[in-house]
This record gives sequence, C-alpha cells and structure tokens, in this order.
Amino acid sequence: MSRWPMVSLGELLRRSNETAILDFDTEYHEVTIRLWGKGVISRGRVRGGDVGTSRQVVRANQLILSKIDARNGAIGIVPPELDGAIVSNDFPSFEFAEKLDSSFMGWLVRSTPFVELCKAASEGTTNRVRIKEDRFLTQQIHLPSLEKQQTIVARLDQLADKVRRIDQHLDAIDAVAEALLISLHHKFAADRVVRLGDIIELFEDSELVKPEGQYPQVGVRGFGGGLFAKPALTGTETSYRAFNRLYADAIVLSQVKGWEGALAVCPSGLADMFVSPEYRTFRCKPDLASPAYLGELIRTPWFWSLLQAATRGVGARRERTRPEQLLNIELPMPELHEQLQIVEILSRQNELKQRHTKIREANQALIPATLERLFSNEFLKI
Repeated sequence: MSRWPMVSLGELLRRSNETAILDFDTEYHEVTIRLWGKGVISRGRVRGGDVGTSRQVVRANQLILSKIDARNGAIGIVPPELDGAIVSNDFPSFEFAEKLDSSFMGWLVRSTPFVELCKAASEGTTNRVRIKEDRFLTQQIHLPSLEKQQTIVARLDQLADKVRRIDQHLDAIDAVAEALLISLHHKFAADRVVRLGDIIELFEDSELVKPEGQYPQVGVRGFGGGLFAKPALTGTETSYRAFNRLYADAIVLSQVKGWEGALAVCPSGLADMFVSPEYRTFRCKPDLASPAYLGELIRTPWFWSLLQAATRGVGARRERTRPEQLLNIELPMPELHEQLQIVEILSRQNELKQRHTKIREANQALIPATLERLFSNEFLKI
C-alpha cells in the first residue's frame, strides 16, 4: 500500500455550511448516527416552529460525524432519504473532492483503524471528549486511484450482498419458528384473556451505589436480541444513586426501548450483575406463568406491537414504557401447564436455533474482519 500516495483528509473533505432556513409549519427529519458504523438514520421529524436553536442542512452522500461519538464509530454517509435533513452544530458534514469516491469513504469510516484515527483527533476530559475538526482534517490516509477505490467498493458491495442474503435466509427460517409459537399460543389460550399483571409482578432488588463499589453492567439489545454483559462501573463513574441487581428468570424491560423489543428474561449467567434504574425487572407469579415461555413470547414482534399500543408517541419521541403500562396489557394466555407443553415443543428446535445463532454471528463478523484486513493501520497514518 505504500505505493499509494499519502493524503490528508483536509485535501479530500470540504466542510458544508448550509444553514437551515426553517418554515414554521413544515416538518423536517433530524439526523442521528449509530455507533460503530451502524449507519446514519432519522431520529424522527420535528416541526420548524419547535426548533429553538440554529441548524445545518445535510445532503445525500455527504460525510457526517458526531463530534462527541466519532471516537465510538458515529460517522457515516448521509443516505438519499435524509437529503435536506437538519442537524445541530455537533454534527458537521463534508463534501468530497473529486478524487475520493463517497462509497469508498463510507466503507473506510466503518473500519476499526479509522475509528482509531478519530480517537487520535479527539481530546477532552471524561464525558467531554470531542473530536477536534482541525485535527481530524490533518489526519492522513493512503489514497488509491479513483478506479482502484471503485474496484474495492464493488468487491465490498458483493460481500455485503452475500451477508445480507444469508441473513435473509436465516430470518425466513426464524419467522417460521416464530409463526409456530404464535399459532400455538393462540390455539392453547383459546378464549382465555389475562391482564399481564395477573401473572407477573414488578420485583426489583435495588442496591445503593457506594463510591468504592464495583457494579458489572448488563445491557438489553432491541428487537429480541437479549441481554449482554458490559464492563463494570465503579461508584464514582456513575451519577445513579442505585442500580437494580438482576436475578435468574427476571423479565428485564428497557423503559426507553422496550416498545421495540428491548426486553428479555435474565439467564442464570447474568444473575447478580446490575442494570440502571431505566431497566425495570419483573418476576413470574408462582403457578401462573413460566419464565421460559414468556422469554420466548416477549421476543416476538407480536408482543412488541402490544407494547407499542400501550405507549404514546412516534419513533424517538415515543414515551418511556412504565411498569404499569406493561402490567396493564391484556392478551391471550395459555394456562401454565399448556405454556410448559409449548416450551417442550419449542425445545426441539433449540439445536437448530443454536446452529443458526453461530452462523449468524460468523456472518456478522465477516465484514468487520474484512475491513480491518483491508484498511489496516498501514493504510492510515495515526
């Protein structure tokens, strides 16, 4: 790669400074950027008259980054559907020089080495670290010819398409399994409708935070992705006065994102770890509900639709899911012995599901690994 010339980002990117002139009654998309190269998306629409501070306009195929979270991979290309969206000054955007292909840059910024470059261009104290735009633009990369960039993009696009097709195939198989669960759920429930609060209850093991304490954290993925362990926090690293301690078979609900599937049953391996007060925990009432059964049910879009109906608002502006809203949901529900029968039927699919999980994990790791090999630190000057 040394045969490719070293070029500073300042030679390749030109700051866009299109000030937004907002109509009072018109709605505009606001932009947010997912961490770790997960894309540039809309965080919802806002009426021009409700915008209190100045905004900038972003255009399709511009590079956009978060000053606060670029060091965590919050950088990407503005998609066509967000052309004309608005952002605050914390989200600078850039036009590309002719010798830089925007799709090539879109792949490059998703790589771990480029995130390291953003970290090198950031400074500040804890919770106030921001990328410094001038320092960012002085960072250098080895730039292949435009033709070579387009060849690299074509190959990465082909790989992404293969990854996407494998995911779609796995999704289709999972949808069949989910359809079986919902079919059995309604068949066994028949005309029996319960209030969720009749079979589960709010139960929280709150622990006061001590400065010298260590609190291993747990997060909840959206869309039925389950719970995952996170690094521990010390008492001095949080502003929370208390954490909720998890216990085996607890139903854990994210109040912020529960309506999009951020809820799950706690496995024994994560018991005694902690979640913030934004995560509420519930337990099944004895002889009325099976944690294993509810764990399967709450992973379905059908259940998420019940949560969505229980809360108000749209998209990013949907209100938090309060415990009483979850508990007041009415839904068909089989008796406990029938729940256990369904769990037994579903258990026969577990081996297949475990194999699918491994395939999906390997598939998802393919693109990041490819980007890291392609855009190694030799490609970037940090």
